[in-house]
Amino acid sequence: MKKDLEQLPQDQFERIEIDSSHAERIEKPSLSFWQDAWLRLRKNKAAIVSMIVLVLLVIMALVGPHLNGHDGAEQNLRHANLPPKMPGIEKLGIMDGVGNLSGNKVDLYAMKKVDEYYWFGTDGLGRDLFTRLWEGTQISLLIAFVAALIDLVIGVLYGGISGYFGGRTDDIMQRIVEILIGIPTLIVVILMIMLMEPGIGAIIIAISITGWIGMSRIVRAQILKFKNQEFVLAARTLGTNDSRIIGKHLMPNVLGIIVINTMFTIPNAIFFEAFLSFIGIGLQPPAASLGTLINDGYKVMEFQPYVLLFPSIVISVLMIAFNLIGDGLRDALDPKMKD
Repeated sequence: MKKDLEQLPQDQFERIEIDSSHAERIEKPSLSFWQDAWLRLRKNKAAIVSMIVLVLLVIMALVGPHLNGHDGAEQNLRHANLPPKMPGIEKLGIMDGVGNLSGNKVDLYAMKKVDEYYWFGTDGLGRDLFTRLWEGTQISLLIAFVAALIDLVIGVLYGGISGYFGGRTDDIMQRIVEILIGIPTLIVVILMIMLMEPGIGAIIIAISITGWIGMSRIVRAQILKFKNQEFVLAARTLGTNDSRIIGKHLMPNVLGIIVINTMFTIPNAIFFEAFLSFIGIGLQPPAASLGTLINDGYKVMEFQPYVLLFPSIVISVLMIAFNLIGDGLRDALDPKMKD
């Protein structure tokens, strides 16, 4: 073998010289943590589609009540219990205003001499369900985003202070948390309704009392994990004060888990509001939310399924979209998921 190597002609070899100044150059552009997370999130098709769907639902919640010219609170008993009818689509044999009357298919719009279009039909009081659906979506999203804001403000601050200072401060703060977490949220809501009028205010206050606890415990656990690591000890050695260590060194490291938990808080709050309204202790008529609309549709489900159908679709899409976005963010912000 050695003899064969010695017989290889020298002209078959080419000397390659490498500039030492470029030997360790990184060809791939440097990315920040958030840029890298966005690149990984873009690869998650389900999360991107959910983001688009969610943006469309938010836009519809804002502009939907003004699209068809009907007031969601206006009652017209002559127009009560009309099925969906939408211009253009009615020619396809769907949403054409035809409903059941004594077991027969009848054009209820022609029978009642109604020359208006109700895209999603009307309820038993003649109120436009399309307008009420998007007004109800507004209320549900408002409560959900307020719950997320409470998580971000109270939960993050409480958990960060408790975990960072530790000792007796942590003991006292965690005993308070243990007392609050032992009180069921439903009991808190019932107490708020006894003291206040049922509505958005009572639900928001009930969420404010106990809704931030989960976030605070997650943040506390992350702060306890990071506060004794080398970069924090180095900052403390250099004389950095506590507020700067928390704000500049610890919070950026737990920001990913905060974002993920917030994305799961929003659908939980939407479902919680819908549940309270469905059992009758949330928003009260004539106010509309997804929960009240589903409750109204449940009562007439056998004869007017469209009353239940549309709010059920919206709340289902909202829940799925937020959960898929949360899953996508969890994978994108996890350093272990890097390619």
